[in-house]
Amino acid sequence: RSPVVFFEVEILDAKTKDKLCFLDKVRVNLFPYPQWYPARQSIRLDPKGKSLKDEDVLQHLPVGTTATFYFRDLGSQISWVTVFLTEYTGPLVIYLMFYFRVPFIYAPKYDFTTSKHWVVHLACMCHSFHYMKRLLETLFVHRFSHGTMPLRNIFKNCTYYWGFAAWMAYYINHPLYTPPIYGEQQIRLALILFLFCQIGNFSIHIALRNLRPPGSKTRKIPYPTKNPFTWIFLLVSCPNYTYELGSWLGFTLMTQCLPVAFFTLVGFIQMTVWAKGKHRSYLKEFRDYPPLRSPILPFIL
Repeated sequence: RSPVVFFEVEILDAKTKDKLCFLDKVRVNLFPYPQWYPARQSIRLDPKGKSLKDEDVLQHLPVGTTATFYFRDLGSQISWVTVFLTEYTGPLVIYLMFYFRVPFIYAPKYDFTTSKHWVVHLACMCHSFHYMKRLLETLFVHRFSHGTMPLRNIFKNCTYYWGFAAWMAYYINHPLYTPPIYGEQQIRLALILFLFCQIGNFSIHIALRNLRPPGSKTRKIPYPTKNPFTWIFLLVSCPNYTYELGSWLGFTLMTQCLPVAFFTLVGFIQMTVWAKGKHRSYLKEFRDYPPLRSPILPFIL
């Protein structure tokens, strides 16, 4: 039988280095700080280091029998599901308000009228489909490695999604809107690209979901499956972002609207940041990670 090892644990504030508490004869893997609920607590070995995981055990950490940890308050937390449902419901409702031309948006004579251009109706269906898909994926597909995020994120994310939805919808549904310059051929090509990438994005989300058993935080290297839409994993670490970019490029081509193009550009920049971070994480965590993969665009980025 292994001997019992006791630890003396000192917890300091990560910012001020003030001592918060001293724990004597610790033999458990968790030591909650009672003034904050667990989701907003961060315990670290270094003031600027990464937070320790919930499953970390003292015996397995690079410390002696006397250990110093640093505590950081992560602030008020909110569940990922709540944030996603809120930020995705907004664009769906806001866009429809402009589509149906509710009062006080355009001139009174246009209240509750419809556009004469069929591409406007098609764009509304595509936009609504995209956000309904996101809502359903949040409820039934995604498995989150972290249960919560800072409360402030919901205001930042909603400002981004809701604001862009209103800006795009205003011009696409405007009474003076004009269809794409190349007409039906451009619109149909854009629709094919949009639908193709929506299916691809969903396929990647399903593949990533199947990598993580329910209730687990296990991380594995994603590989292509029998689904052809997942074969892009051969060249890209985050193909869900690749397909997301393709969807918005299709929507931009379909509507030929400058605000949509700007939203696509901003989204691409942000997704590139996320993809590079995840790619670095894969390389650091898995020594046998496929070397040919790029973060978001094959052989380019």
